Amino acid sequence: MQHTRSFFCLLLMLTFLSTLSASAKTEVERVNIWAGTNVHHRVWLTPYPAGNNSPAIIVCPGGSYFWHDMDAEGEQVGRWLQRNGISAFVLRYRTAYVPAFVLHYRWLLRGNRYPDALNDLKQSLRYVRSHAVEYGVDTTRIGVMGFSAGGHLAMSAVELLPRAEWPSFVVPVYPVVTFVDPCMHKRSRRGLLGDSREHNRRLCDSLSMERHVPDDCPPVFLVNCHDDPIVHYHNAELLDSALTAHHVPHQYIQYRTGGHGFGASEDKGTAECRQWKTAFLTWLRELWEGEGN
Repeated sequence: MQHTRSFFCLLLMLTFLSTLSASAKTEVERVNIWAGTNVHHRVWLTPYPAGNNSPAIIVCPGGSYFWHDMDAEGEQVGRWLQRNGISAFVLRYRTAYVPAFVLHYRWLLRGNRYPDALNDLKQSLRYVRSHAVEYGVDTTRIGVMGFSAGGHLAMSAVELLPRAEWPSFVVPVYPVVTFVDPCMHKRSRRGLLGDSREHNRRLCDSLSMERHVPDDCPPVFLVNCHDDPIVHYHNAELLDSALTAHHVPHQYIQYRTGGHGFGASEDKGTAECRQWKTAFLTWLRELWEGEGN
């Protein structure tokens, strides 16, 4: 009996240690994209690899360029894409963070501001491409998906980066788009530009995504909700109009209900807006099938 109890305790201990090891492995999987470079910042990228030469998506959670929603717009997105055979890489790009929001200290100090987040996205694209064999990723099918302010960042990848750095497709979900139209999301503008530059006309114009869509822009899947209480729905309409004017292949879905911040959650938003995930997967499949013909 004593031997049986001892064996059982040993088995429990081994199971516990195995769990700890698995947790540590999951934590270690997060990588600092700037490691080994002359950029002295820790910016974390969390991989959710699907393997099998899969398409890949770099995920940019929202948060007004001040913080991140790493749950519904981060981890849940990564796991959802992975379950559907798409490798995901959730990027915790540099933001201003809460102290800058509360204290307005960027009147005097630089803090994190444009182009820091864009540089992080550019580096993450380079990282995924250079580690494509390791993660089982098809380098010809690497896209960027962003939510809210992250949607603005995702579109920045094709409007502000060199052509050679572009992703293969872009997915802005209830995105911040304009910094000049009255429908702008002022908190995101301040978060990205900083207190001392948020009214700089040149910067506001150059970072208004509806004004700089390139004619050869890669395909775009755009979605938002008419009842969005955070980022006015007209932001996405401005981008849709610009994409149409430049003959960019894209799909735009505007749901009546769902609000803002639902990401890949099965609970947030409404049943109507949560259909976007199925619509996106269909769009992506048709995109690759069309390119294969």
